Amino acid sequence: MGLIISKLGDMLLNSFKDGPCRILMLGLDAAGKTTILYKLKLNETVTTIPTIGFNVEEVSPNRNVTFTVWDVGGQDKIRCLWRHYYQGTEGLIFVVDSADSTRFEEAKEELFGILESQEMTRGVPVCVIANKQDLPGALSPSRLGDALSLNKLHGNPWHIQAAQATTGEGLYEAVDELARMIKKNKTKR
Repeated sequence: MGLIISKLGDMLLNSFKDGPCRILMLGLDAAGKTTILYKLKLNETVTTIPTIGFNVEEVSPNRNVTFTVWDVGGQDKIRCLWRHYYQGTEGLIFVVDSADSTRFEEAKEELFGILESQEMTRGVPVCVIANKQDLPGALSPSRLGDALSLNKLHGNPWHIQAAQATTGEGLYEAVDELARMIKKNKTKR
C-alpha cells in the first residue's frame, strides 16, 4: 500500500516538474475567493475586504503540487478585466456561494462566458468550489452543479467540491482533484 501511495506522489511530482501551474480563481464578489487563497497559503482564516484588482500567491497545498493562484476581484464592474488573466491558464477554480441562490444564474453565465472566451485555454480543467456549506440553505454540490448546468461542460473536465473556506473543509480535496485533472490534461497533449 505504501508503495502505491509513493508512486502516486512521484507521478504528481513529475507532472508539475516544469514549475508551478498557473491557476486562475474567479467567481462573483463575496463568494470567498480570497479567504480560500489565504487558507491554502497560510492555513489561517484572514479577515478580508472586497478585492479590487487581484491577489497572486504561490501555494503548495500538498508536498507534490505548487500552484500560482491568481485571485481576481469579482465585482460586476471589474469582471470585464478577467479576460486579461486567461492566457496560459492551466486550471480554473470557480468559487460559488452555495447559500446565495439569488446569484446562481449570474454565476452560471459568468462561468460559461469565461470558458467560451477566445483568450481562455481550450479544455482547461475546472474545479467549482461550492463554498459556505455551513450556511443555512446552502445547496449540496450535486444540486449546485445542476443549477450551474455543469453537465453542459463538454469540452472541459470538471469537478465540484463542497467546501467551507473559513475552516478549510473541502479545500485540499478540491485542489488535489484539480491537480489530478491538470496532470491528465497535460498527458493528453
